[in-house]
Amino acid sequence: MIDIKVPTVGESISEVSLLKWIKKDGDYVERDEVLAELESEKATFEVNAEQAGLLKIVAAEGDTLNIGDLLGRIDETAERPAGSAPQPASQEPEKPDSPAASANAAAGQPAKAEQRADIKATPVASAIIADKKLDPKFVTPSGYQGKILKHDVLDALSNPGRKPGQALFSREEKKEKMSNLRKTISRRLVEAKNSTAMLTTFNEVDMSRIMETRAKYKDKFKEAHGVNLGFMSFFTKACCFALQEWPSVNAYIDKEEIIYHDYCDISIAVSAPKGLVVPVIRNAESLDMAEIEKKVMELAAKARENKLSLEEMQGGTFTITNGGVFGSLMSTPIINIPQSAILGMHKIQDRPMAINGQVVIRPMMYLALSYDHRIIDGRESVGFLVRVKELLENPELLLFGKDPIKSLLDL
Repeated sequence: MIDIKVPTVGESISEVSLLKWIKKDGDYVERDEVLAELESEKATFEVNAEQAGLLKIVAAEGDTLNIGDLLGRIDETAERPAGSAPQPASQEPEKPDSPAASANAAAGQPAKAEQRADIKATPVASAIIADKKLDPKFVTPSGYQGKILKHDVLDALSNPGRKPGQALFSREEKKEKMSNLRKTISRRLVEAKNSTAMLTTFNEVDMSRIMETRAKYKDKFKEAHGVNLGFMSFFTKACCFALQEWPSVNAYIDKEEIIYHDYCDISIAVSAPKGLVVPVIRNAESLDMAEIEKKVMELAAKARENKLSLEEMQGGTFTITNGGVFGSLMSTPIINIPQSAILGMHKIQDRPMAINGQVVIRPMMYLALSYDHRIIDGRESVGFLVRVKELLENPELLLFGKDPIKSLLDL
C-alpha cells in the first residue's frame, strides 16, 4: 500500500486545501495519472499517482491539510480491471468545467457565451421568441423533456431581470468558505493599502498608430511567429524603456534600503478561475515583440488551467493590469507589493479630440499609474507615464527608445 501525502510546495507554505478529487474512491488509477487538485495560498497544483493501483481516499474535499498529511492510499497489488489497458502517462482527465475567460482576457479576446444545444419550443413559444428577439437561454423550460412553453416565454418577458429558474422574491443566501488563494489576495491588497503611500496619476493615449500597425501587420506577424500581435507586447515594450529611464519606478523599499534593478521583470495581472494571479515575464527588456506575446499566451494558458508554478508568480519589478478587456474605462489599481508601481490599461473608446485646431474622433485609452510616494516622487511618476504615452503614440520609437533621426544625429 502506497501512501499519498501532501507534497512540499514551497518554503513558506505550511498548509493547503483539498479542492477536489479527480478520481473517485475505488477507482483503478494509472501511474502519473492526476488524482486530486490542491490549493495553497499562492497557487493550485495537482497530485499524481506514484504507481498504478486501486485508490483509497482518506481526506475529503474542502479539508485544510498540512504538508505531509495523508490524502489517500494506492493498493498497487490490486488486479487491473478486466478490459482496461494501461494509459499513456501524459494522458490527463478532461476538465470540462475549466473556464477559459482569464486566458481570453490576457489575449484581449472576449469569452464566448455558453449556448444551450437542441433548444425545443412549441410553435407559439417559438413565434413569441422570434417576435420579441428573446434569447432562449433566458427562458426556463417547463414542458416535457425541456420543451419551452408559451407561459415560459411570457414569464421571462415579464421578469427580464431575473435569472432563469430563480424563484420570485427569493431571499436565499449562500455561505462559502474562502479559499487559501482568496485569503492571500485579500491579505496582500489590505497590506498594500496600509503599508504604502499610494497615489494614482492619470493620462490618456491615442491608440491610432498602434491599431493601424496591428491591422497592417497582424497577418504577417502571425505567419512569421505563430502568435497574434496583441496590445500587451506594445505596452510591455514601452514600459521597459520607461522603467530604465525612471529607475525608481522599477525599484522597491527593503527596510531602510532602496533596491534598484537593471532588468525589467514584468508581472501581468491575470484573472484566473480561482482568483487574481500575477505571473512574471522575466527580463522583458531583452525580449522582442513576438517573444513577449508568446510568453503572455503561455502564462495566460497556465493560469486558465491552474498550472502556474510558484517560480512563475514570484518576483516581478513592475506590474501591468488590463481592466479594459472587462469594459473598465478608468480605475485606480492597487500596487503589487513589494513593487512600487502598477500600470492600469483600460477600454479603448472613440472620443472627440482637439488636434491642430480641429475636432477629430480618435480611439483613446485612459492610463493609470498607481505608485508608492515614499520612493517615487510626482515628477518621476508623471514623467514615466508621459514617456509611456509618447512611446505608444509613436510605435517606431520602440525600436531605439528614441526618434530614429535624433538617434542618427546623436541628439
